[in-house]
Amino acid sequence: MLLSIRNLTKQFDNKSALTGVNLDIYEREIVCLLGPSGCGKTTLLRIIAGLETADSGQVLLHGQDISQVPPHRRDFGLMFQDFALFPHKNVFDNVAFGLRMKSKKEWGLGKSGEPEITEHVRLMLALVGLEGFDQRSVNDLSGGEAQRVALARSLAPSPCLLMLDEPLGSLDRALRERLMNELRDILKEVGVTALYVTHDQAEAFAIGDRVVVMDAGRIEQIGPPENIYHNPATSFVAEFLGLTNLADGRIVAPGQVASAWGYLAATTNRHQPGEHVSVLIRPEAGRLYSARSAEPAPPVTINILHGKLTSRSFRGGRYRVNVQPETGPALTFELTVVNSFSLSPGDPVTLTLDPAGVVVLPLR
Repeated sequence: MLLSIRNLTKQFDNKSALTGVNLDIYEREIVCLLGPSGCGKTTLLRIIAGLETADSGQVLLHGQDISQVPPHRRDFGLMFQDFALFPHKNVFDNVAFGLRMKSKKEWGLGKSGEPEITEHVRLMLALVGLEGFDQRSVNDLSGGEAQRVALARSLAPSPCLLMLDEPLGSLDRALRERLMNELRDILKEVGVTALYVTHDQAEAFAIGDRVVVMDAGRIEQIGPPENIYHNPATSFVAEFLGLTNLADGRIVAPGQVASAWGYLAATTNRHQPGEHVSVLIRPEAGRLYSARSAEPAPPVTINILHGKLTSRSFRGGRYRVNVQPETGPALTFELTVVNSFSLSPGDPVTLTLDPAGVVVLPLR
């Protein structure tokens, strides 16, 4: 265990920013703090870094409380959204800055230390794909290049924990998509433990080994990205991930739930008959058939809905469709094929639902 957070609380102006937060971070693990603005993720990062003081609770590094250790003594690296590069220094001197701040004794450098620093900076620039950029002015860098320099500077002193606060937030979507996997590969190659703050689920899922979903100063769910997406623990997590097909329901029998859409087959292992719950229909769980088509829907006896297609939009390789069932709230689905794309808004449809895509959650 590298870092343990125990019962952290923090208030600003009598408003709770963190309430009883507990989190363990393991060596060489990438943990992403995910949540909307104001959920407490940046406050948590700043308390771990020593830039804020918790009202109560502990930050333990290798089992030792570091709450009173100043930020520059914690051996943590920080990388921010604006990169915070020194405009008057070139790329080499920006990356070398943290190395030169380390004592020669701590790093075991020679009399001047510059040959070792020069070699290490070049290794860091090669790692982030910026060979030959050492004499470049940081004012001449693109957004992606500046991000890589900031990452190299943060990694150069070999911190025991690297903290990244929305590091891709100022980049355009196309560049962010390209850099997500590259950033994860670099962090894994170096073997650094990282705490990554973002409000973007695509970033969190692409980069993190585990994702911590936060809301209103509390942790809602912790787990691998796949588990968070396929098994959201609460309605908040589902809605934050864009899973909007939610309605109240009640367990009527093992494997069956009553909902605004009717009786549905679902996995109900953790719930008892009579329990009031929230029902989530996953966007990939539905399949549409034209009610006017001669092609029959599959011969299932449950999870069949009838309604009307209200909208359809092409998303590149898939369609997002909205359906208004005869009963219950409207539903949104992501489909790769919609009857050879022949269905149009206003058409009557038959909708079948995969029971594996009907998820029962605790009541909102």
